[in-house]
Amino acid sequence: MAVGIIIIGDEILSGRRQDKHLPKIVELLTERGMQLGWAEYVGDDPERITATLRRTFASEDIVFVTGGIGATPDDHTRQCAAAALNVPLVLTPEAEALILERIADTSPDGRADMSLPDNRHRLKMGEFPVGARVLPNPYNKIPGFSVEQHHFMPGFPVMAWPMMAWVLDTVYAELHHLTKHAERSALVFGLAESTLTPLMEVIEAEYGGVKVFSLPSVGDAQRGAIYARRHIDLGVKGDPALVGAAFERLIAGVNALGGEIVHPNEALALPEGTLPSGK
Repeated sequence: MAVGIIIIGDEILSGRRQDKHLPKIVELLTERGMQLGWAEYVGDDPERITATLRRTFASEDIVFVTGGIGATPDDHTRQCAAAALNVPLVLTPEAEALILERIADTSPDGRADMSLPDNRHRLKMGEFPVGARVLPNPYNKIPGFSVEQHHFMPGFPVMAWPMMAWVLDTVYAELHHLTKHAERSALVFGLAESTLTPLMEVIEAEYGGVKVFSLPSVGDAQRGAIYARRHIDLGVKGDPALVGAAFERLIAGVNALGGEIVHPNEALALPEGTLPSGK
């Protein structure tokens, strides 16, 4: 079982809006000792949304879906979820009650006047696939919905993020901090990834519960002088019982290859404008 997120909306793909959901779900999962397994962006294309959901419903993954659950012509997610499951949309009684409550809350006279076409149209936001469960929205009460392991919410961060947290804390609390995880890394200068690859393969073979990662950079002066040179962020992550020994083995291997190493704490302690080895 992996955790994934599907972010729906033409405005994301066109650049009219910048996605903020991906970093937020990573943050929420990290706080709970969980990890994001995958992410997908999909435009407002009903066929593509349906095909994507049909594929993810066939998996055992936990999936968060943001965007497209409103009642305007460019909102297709509710309909596509029903099509992917081959079930009809129905007005869910609990959703209807919440929407009526919201209409009354925003009405000048404090009541839901359902003779108004606008109010009747708003009930469409409570039409979910048969078998769906209401997903509470603490911001304005207009609910999302959950069906199987999929959780559908609006694209607005102010609504979606509390709903994500609620799902993680209410539905998946038993998965919090289930897998112990540790990570250590250092900046490596003067070596190419191709030179480091055999060492990385050896360490993964020797320490079965550990993965070795390398993040090369051509240099990023905006992060500080230490990062201005070409370097590799090299490290190990995984079973806390193995990470320490694996990291020491990795550092010894880098030293044997003639690489130049700066540990994170050392980088923070270097005076402004200082580069490794005085360069």
